[in-house]
Amino acid sequence: MARTWGRADAALALRRPTASDDKYSRGVLGMRTGSDAYPGAAVLGVEAAWRTGLGMVRYLGPDRASGMVLARRPETVTADGRVQAWVVGSGTDAAVRTPADTDALRAILSDTDPVVVDAGALDLAAEATAPRILTPHDREHARLRSALGLGHAPADRAAAARETAEATGAVVLLKGSATIVAAPDGWTATVEAGTPWLATAGTGDVLAGVIGALVAGAMARDEQADAASLAALAASGAWLHGRAGAIAALGASIAGVPSMPAFPDGPITALDVAEALPRAVAEALRR
Repeated sequence: MARTWGRADAALALRRPTASDDKYSRGVLGMRTGSDAYPGAAVLGVEAAWRTGLGMVRYLGPDRASGMVLARRPETVTADGRVQAWVVGSGTDAAVRTPADTDALRAILSDTDPVVVDAGALDLAAEATAPRILTPHDREHARLRSALGLGHAPADRAAAARETAEATGAVVLLKGSATIVAAPDGWTATVEAGTPWLATAGTGDVLAGVIGALVAGAMARDEQADAASLAALAASGAWLHGRAGAIAALGASIAGVPSMPAFPDGPITALDVAEALPRAVAEALRR
């Protein structure tokens, strides 16, 4: 039986910084995302991670994407160094990945830091040993299941996600209008916060950055990287992402019309969602 993940649950993944905090105690996230073909994915993920609230983002990616990241977020560090969690794969394509990139990803996925595995790195997820959160959409999930020999997914998306989680030993976050989070032990949650306007390019890259920021923050607080803890962080990230989308959609419809707060929501872009994350975090922390 899947539980419904809500605002109060998501609030448990967040912490207000204190006077004794520094950038390292708030969490350091490493990101190997984006490509020459899809550099915007790197920008969106980095932007989302910063706006979710953490101490540092280290971005390691191709030159074109690095330049775009620094132009948007100059506080990002583009030198290698110690991190507490990773996001890999967003905006990349396994079919054109270089051997050097594959080696770098495998090194991350065989280490001890938890990893959010998205898009073009999902093909390496099954052989990995690091604590992992896999974030496929339905088509990526079908390809992953085929590679694992699991066959056609059952119509029950929660059951399918549980099967994949058990087969990989990783947390699976199956994206969709209702997002499913499943842990290898069968723990399952559904997250329905959000808006249909989130069905647009780049919002998955934003989601990966949000989850990565939460995981890095939890690791900085010496919390556990076991599957149960990572599943809760993944579900919390999905809730914050959905809430930020709803906030952005409402703001898009009433921009310049402050006297019409009941105006219907309107279309948004992925960057709008990232920019609305501080308000979503503040709303959750208030409760």
